[in-house]
Amino acid sequence: MTTPFIGVAGLPRSGSTLLCQLLSEHPDVYCEGHSSPLCNALLATRRFISDDQFFLSQLDVQHDTTYANLRSAMQGFLHGWHRNGGKPVVVDKNRAWLHCIEFLLHLEPEARLVVSIRELGQIYGSIESQHQKTILVDFIDHLADFDRFGRADQLFAKDKSIGAPLSSVLAVQDLPQSVKDRIYFVKFEDLTVQPEQTMAAVYAWLGLTPHTINPRSLAVRPHESDSHYRNKYTHRQQNTISPPKRHEIPPRIQALIEQACAWYYEWFYPRPV
Repeated sequence: MTTPFIGVAGLPRSGSTLLCQLLSEHPDVYCEGHSSPLCNALLATRRFISDDQFFLSQLDVQHDTTYANLRSAMQGFLHGWHRNGGKPVVVDKNRAWLHCIEFLLHLEPEARLVVSIRELGQIYGSIESQHQKTILVDFIDHLADFDRFGRADQLFAKDKSIGAPLSSVLAVQDLPQSVKDRIYFVKFEDLTVQPEQTMAAVYAWLGLTPHTINPRSLAVRPHESDSHYRNKYTHRQQNTISPPKRHEIPPRIQALIEQACAWYYEWFYPRPV
């Protein structure tokens, strides 16, 4: 049986845009490909309704019924957002899905989440490279005035572009196994080096019928706003896949990243014994 709702999350510059592009190659999958406000809207609804006095009063009088009404309404919003997709499986991209995976599963128990990851030094290198191409424009969180080492340090802070989603990845270790079983990590390196095999495994894990992609002839769809991110995090799609050129990372910065995020390398990029 196919999964009706698939969330896509991931680290920045780790291939989530490419992942969505490849998911949408499957004939049963509807995927817009750019970040969706759906997750944010549901979280905002939870914050609003939790402070609403009418809702709280009803919760006191008819707890089970009121809570069931709320759940039904949120489920309707979740499924109604993509109701015009016209395909049996919907993919929704938002980095916050990993942070609130248990919230999602409470609304849609059969949902699954595919998370893109990448070697952290190359994530930093990709961001820094794009910054150098657009150096006359600041970051949305004003990191342009830092030197390269300081900018790397800031990017990995727990409330910044790399550090925040990285914290969500780390938090997976605390989830029940039943929730972990709903999460599938996809390496950027695998997507770009062996896309056919990687996507075949993803399709199979999602319960989709087998489908072979052609990495030399992909459909190119509209991408999300890059100016929103000050053009520091681009989302361009290509009609072919090829491994990107490796970024040269200063040894001091690479060592800092590997030391601070040793757990990540142990999980996903263990060194050969």
